Amino acid sequence: MFTHRLVFPASVLRGRGAIHHLGAVCGRLGQRALLVGGARGIASVEEKVADQLDQQMVSYLGHDTLSGTCCEEEIKQLADRLKRQGVEVVIATGGGRALDTAKAAGVLCNIPLVTLPSIAGTCSAITPLAFRYHQNGQFRDMFPLAYGPAAVVIDADLLATSPLHWLSAGLGDTLAKWYEYRAISDMNTLSGLSGVARTNSELCFTLIKHYAADACQAIRQGQANLALEQVLDAIFLYAGLTSIMSNGAHTGAAHALYDGFTACDKTRHVAHGLLVGFGNLCLLALENRSDEELLAALSLARASAIPVHLNEINSDLNDADINLIIERSLRAPDMANMPTEITQQQMQEAIQRVQRLSYVKT
Repeated sequence: MFTHRLVFPASVLRGRGAIHHLGAVCGRLGQRALLVGGARGIASVEEKVADQLDQQMVSYLGHDTLSGTCCEEEIKQLADRLKRQGVEVVIATGGGRALDTAKAAGVLCNIPLVTLPSIAGTCSAITPLAFRYHQNGQFRDMFPLAYGPAAVVIDADLLATSPLHWLSAGLGDTLAKWYEYRAISDMNTLSGLSGVARTNSELCFTLIKHYAADACQAIRQGQANLALEQVLDAIFLYAGLTSIMSNGAHTGAAHALYDGFTACDKTRHVAHGLLVGFGNLCLLALENRSDEELLAALSLARASAIPVHLNEINSDLNDADINLIIERSLRAPDMANMPTEITQQQMQEAIQRVQRLSYVKT
């Protein structure tokens, strides 16, 4: 008998000023807390984190800066440091790679973890998954974890001060929930969990369609608004729930193309969601969607500040680079989820069609 395993975060706090509950949350989990994440993420939250812990008389052990690559070596090294320092609760901040590294290390040590994302680039903050890479930055796998975060704190005021391209990455990754789920599923036979995942996926698309432009404006102004809150719910909550309920089996050609981009030195540094966002457009072309639908998707991508042309990802790409990216994408596990086999020529033609339509004024 097949058992579908669902692993949800134990608690989620969302909204403006949510960080003011961080100390109380941590105090219920342990008395020795360590902040881990990327350098920029730590710098943006450390003062508030230390103040919150002090208010609850939780010992703040300082911070541990991660390298930025969620690889097996980094996960094990962090786990060793957590054990040596006697950490009782981990607070993870930053983006997807930092959060995934911390989640995986916390599971290895059996230490509860609180995620405090400082950017809205993916739904990693709430999922029991880690996107692992090789040390050189090339994608390795999507690794399921035994359990998810003990708590998630999504503060719209904090996230409003992050760089725009990170929100755009989150929008691109979240749009993929709908574009890919629709492409790989039989929409006439959805029931139960698959039906809920479909509803969440479509809700993600609807919220982004209505609120993306105003949410991007909120980031430019550094001030949270209703649109940003709605988009953050889509990126973290609804997209995250889709990932959980589908056990990660909701990806297709857009994520496969991302896997291909990580094989190229010129593109692997670009944010996950920006590359997936471009991959979404190529997925629509692979499905032979109409020019009208593709142009609408291109318009939404522009409103979300997502790349619509390879030159916007890296203007120095040559034919050999593109062929490498396509070749690796065709071998990616995500591509195997597509309902039909995708060829090198089909992917090349899809990219070319997206780029040609990106010049059309609408």
